[in-house]
Amino acid sequence: MAPEPVYLDNNATTRCDPAVVEAMLPYFSEQFGNASSMHAFGAEVGGALARARKQLQALLGAEFDHEIVYTSGGTEADNMAILSALETQGERNEIVTSAVEHPAVLSLVAHLEKTGRAKVHIIGVDAKGRLDIEAYRKALGPKTAIVSIMWANNETGTIFPVEQLAQLAHQAGALFHTDAVQAVGKIPINMAESEIDMLSLSGHKLHGPKGIGALYARKGTRLRPLIRGGHQERGRRAGTENAPAIIGLGKAAELALEHMNDEQTRVAGLRDRLEKGLLQRIGNSFVTGDTENRLPNTANVAFEYIEGEAILLFMNREGIAASSGSACTSGSLEPSHVLRAMNVPYTAAHGAIRFSFSRENDETDVDRVLEAMPQIIDRLREMSPFWRERDKADAGFNPTYA
Repeated sequence: MAPEPVYLDNNATTRCDPAVVEAMLPYFSEQFGNASSMHAFGAEVGGALARARKQLQALLGAEFDHEIVYTSGGTEADNMAILSALETQGERNEIVTSAVEHPAVLSLVAHLEKTGRAKVHIIGVDAKGRLDIEAYRKALGPKTAIVSIMWANNETGTIFPVEQLAQLAHQAGALFHTDAVQAVGKIPINMAESEIDMLSLSGHKLHGPKGIGALYARKGTRLRPLIRGGHQERGRRAGTENAPAIIGLGKAAELALEHMNDEQTRVAGLRDRLEKGLLQRIGNSFVTGDTENRLPNTANVAFEYIEGEAILLFMNREGIAASSGSACTSGSLEPSHVLRAMNVPYTAAHGAIRFSFSRENDETDVDRVLEAMPQIIDRLREMSPFWRERDKADAGFNPTYA
């Protein structure tokens, strides 16, 4: 009998918790009313949406439930925050962001700069993926409309000092937004005591459904709708509410709050055990990112002189799912922009694999990976011309990554 599959790609998406599915099901057929309707059918759904908003408010530690605006996901929330800031900040037309943001931010700001709508400052990171704070300070000024810096990196798990960054942004008179898609549900968040103006999140990253997310906008933050039409979400996001998904996100938020300690302890322990075991068993490998300040579930391990896609192919044959730090575009393989920004050597960046845990993983998953990976890496290195030339490559290897 084939062993149970091992899923370690939870930063890409999580399994929808059965309790979340159960909470959603009645709102597809039994309680189907439009929350904007005046009759009992609508009122019933409207009440469920209000409860779901309270559940998400609790996870975020938000002071008011109306600070939450539901969106189709993290990408829409990111776009809404940045575009709204450009509309509401008067003559300010500059954006400050980092070189390791998700494409939901980087693609948008590149488009805004290309079309002449904004000037963009991209702040670099060091070898551990930590933001260059001095360069950040210098980029802020009287023309800065908004800063958008992620709370935690999706590839390495490195956590950014968002509270400090928000304070500096406010000193320059700018708004501060954080893409917290990977952070929400994994680390404690208390927006009532934060200086952050706007925060984006996505349901499917915390065992909720896909197609639902939210933008937290602190009370008093001027917000312009990205989608115009009806009066939903207090006129900030038009369109009939996706009731099942909103209710599912609420339940997922409730469960995430209940399991927060487990994320911080047991899940972090699984990650650490996997990393230690891989480094002990496989030479010419190292962990990328800031191992002292990162998400409890994320491990990005670089295996030198082989291709990440080949590793994933062999892992998949063993029933193990993870993700690569590389992306194949137009037939040419390029390392991820995150690892390139960190100046990870190409011989290592090409072979970077991200293992991302969730509360549904256990010790047997780690055992399976530790059993399979040494054989996979050995086999691929035997076939790799880069491995045969490793002595030459090692001469230029930067030991600060080890």
